[in-house]
Amino acid sequence: MQKITPFLWFSDNAEEAVRVYVSIFKNSKIGKIARYDEAGEKIAGRPAGSVMTVEFQLEGEDFVALNGGPMFKFTEAISFVVNCETQEEVDYYWRKLSTGGKEVQCGWLKDKFDLSWQIVPTILPELLSDKDAAKSQRVMQAMLEMVKLDIKKLKQAAKQR
Repeated sequence: MQKITPFLWFSDNAEEAVRVYVSIFKNSKIGKIARYDEAGEKIAGRPAGSVMTVEFQLEGEDFVALNGGPMFKFTEAISFVVNCETQEEVDYYWRKLSTGGKEVQCGWLKDKFDLSWQIVPTILPELLSDKDAAKSQRVMQAMLEMVKLDIKKLKQAAKQR
């Protein structure tokens, strides 16, 4: 068991969200599903028998999703970073996670459940921390002008003079 597990609060569609996420990421699976009982119905206002929590793994990392009601919403203050080695990976995760959601800027998107994701090429931190400050500034400027990140354009920005 991992020491820290992200716990995601959904209004009433935790199981749907988990099924989407597990379908997108390899090495992922759904674990235990707990359901509200009559006591939960009285206390939480959720129908007896409906899904309360779903344990799941994405890329081998543990998560829990809760159907807790509409009182708390996701914000950009918390997001998940998907590190991508290739542009094909960037494109795949971008397409899958943005479907029904909203493309934002600089590699950020919100999925159809309103959860924020950052789809990031693994080369980006290297380019942004280059010893040549002008080079890293060009990369930063190029990134700021992008919605979905483009590895080729980031590398081109790094090479410009």
